[in-house]
Amino acid sequence: MTGYYPEGKRIGTAENLSAMQSFQALTDAYHEGRILEAKAIVCDCAHNLIVDLGIMKGIIPREEGAIGIREGTVRDIAVISRVNRPVCFVITDFRKNDAGKTVAVLSRRLAQERCMNEYIRCLHPGDVIDARVTHLDSFGAFADIGCGIVSLIPIDAISVSRIDHPRERFRVGMDIKALIRSFDGDRISLTHKELLGTWEENAARFDIGATVAGIIRSVEDYGAFVELAPNLAGLAEMKENIRAGQQASVYIKNIIPSRMKIKLIIIDTFDYEYNPTQPEYFFTGEHMDYFRYSPAVSDKLIETDFQLHESSVLMRKCL
Repeated sequence: MTGYYPEGKRIGTAENLSAMQSFQALTDAYHEGRILEAKAIVCDCAHNLIVDLGIMKGIIPREEGAIGIREGTVRDIAVISRVNRPVCFVITDFRKNDAGKTVAVLSRRLAQERCMNEYIRCLHPGDVIDARVTHLDSFGAFADIGCGIVSLIPIDAISVSRIDHPRERFRVGMDIKALIRSFDGDRISLTHKELLGTWEENAARFDIGATVAGIIRSVEDYGAFVELAPNLAGLAEMKENIRAGQQASVYIKNIIPSRMKIKLIIIDTFDYEYNPTQPEYFFTGEHMDYFRYSPAVSDKLIETDFQLHESSVLMRKCL
């Protein structure tokens, strides 16, 4: 890894823990400009974050709470929401508080700016990165890609198989992989589905004549679409009293790569509550130029060309 992690991944490391062992260790980290991480325990009435450094308290002044706070482009919820969670920071000073105790003055903003300049602006479309899911909305999943800098995975980029809400795939706090899809200035769009395998890679795990578990995604006049894997669905013959969201036992009647079709028969259904598990990734490299989901023998072409996005990105200088 680059040294720039989603918040929460640094806090338990040996290097981070050793910096909290003594005032001298904190002073060394201050002089070296190291990025550290600790839990925010209070957000006061002025929206300053109080951080527990173990041997002393630290304070992140409101305007140092995140990139954009002092400019007014980011709302204070970006600071308030960090209470009881890890925050990254650099130490900028030590001072005495009103009670005469030494406190460390911290800046999360400076840590984020370094992450942006030295890591995020050096990324390119198709790069595979580590991310941590921070919150879920109907239109997509937000993920921390480094030092609390958050990017969006639109709902249609989470998987090939359609879902109604990102909570069906992710849970808050889940560590995932993601791909850089595109840049709009410093705004980054992510994608995830290309890591979950092609149609052929997913279909190869199933055999004609087998009965397997699936999730009914939609019910149409001509049949029901049943998800067999996040990047694979088949069409089942119509059956009475079924509805979207149910889990189903399905018999695999046929697999037709040339038509990208899997024919199914629903054996049984039962109600199902989503309990997302860690995604299974077929692609484990660090960069992807091109992804073709559809089989070569199919007339359909479903692809992602990351080089098209790359050609439209202005050169970004890594500082």
